[in-house]
Amino acid sequence: MKITHPVALAATLLLTSAFVQAQEINFTKAEILTQQLAPDFYTLTGSPAVDPGHPEGAGGRIGVLVGPEGIFVVDATYAPLSDKVVAAIRKLSTAPIRFLVDTHSHPDHTGGNPSFARLGALVIAREEVWQTLSLPLPAAIAAAIGSAASLTDPARLPVLTYGSGAQLKFRLNGETVDVIAMPPAHTNGDTLVRFEQADVIMIGDFYRNYGYPFVDLAHGGSFAGVLQGLDRVMALAGRDTRLVPGHGTLVTRADLLPYRDMIVSVRKTVQQMIHNGRSRQDILAAKVTAPYDARVPGGQDALPLGLGTSADRFVTEIYTELGGK
Repeated sequence: MKITHPVALAATLLLTSAFVQAQEINFTKAEILTQQLAPDFYTLTGSPAVDPGHPEGAGGRIGVLVGPEGIFVVDATYAPLSDKVVAAIRKLSTAPIRFLVDTHSHPDHTGGNPSFARLGALVIAREEVWQTLSLPLPAAIAAAIGSAASLTDPARLPVLTYGSGAQLKFRLNGETVDVIAMPPAHTNGDTLVRFEQADVIMIGDFYRNYGYPFVDLAHGGSFAGVLQGLDRVMALAGRDTRLVPGHGTLVTRADLLPYRDMIVSVRKTVQQMIHNGRSRQDILAAKVTAPYDARVPGGQDALPLGLGTSADRFVTEIYTELGGK
């Protein structure tokens, strides 16, 4: 795949950075940490300082609802961690693993799909996730993914898919689970999963509090969609609802508004600078995220491939989305 257009090249490089040289992750050192949020609901996270792309915790966070009627899982992290994830789940319940929902297509959330499918789980995701996972990847991105996810195993693909605007409802173990399609935000196939009785919402990666916001431009992500998604979550969540992002610490509804305001403010500044004829290099040099840098852990951490910092990536993506040349 040869990419010559500068914006397309930037988007592809940013996408590659999202997969952060997965072959460099020492999966043998990653442990699975369990946190209970409700009587029958848990989250699982990889241990910190193992995954260069996610130093706060290896891979994407997993949600697990347990009970005698079966186990409902949200996201599957990297493929090489599957045995450790299943072992952690088996400490919670020996019931069958019946359902797995992918919040989006990235390998740190879908790499373990085949392992769960072979245990009998029905893999569920947006139609856009199926399309993304079914297509071949450019060689550079495939190399970056490495062993983190199979690109050929047919069991990686969702069996049940749904489209934009859809909502599925499951009733399991006395819990009502809402699987809700979101606007194109982190990717074009984002989903949030709400557990009504537990008062928990798994919100995927369109919110993150380690590093600046990231959208996958190459797969339909947009900050306009992120803002819509944040509004949707704020409408669904109560004051005490635990919001579980794919990466970073758990948050509540009150944490979303300053995050939203930051995106709006930086976006407005970049738009004005584009209007004034400033180049991407000019805008990066202006350090438009400076008012927020002290409040964003990891925001100034260096990214792979010489792409600068998380703040640089954030600003570059906004610049690209707004039509910067």
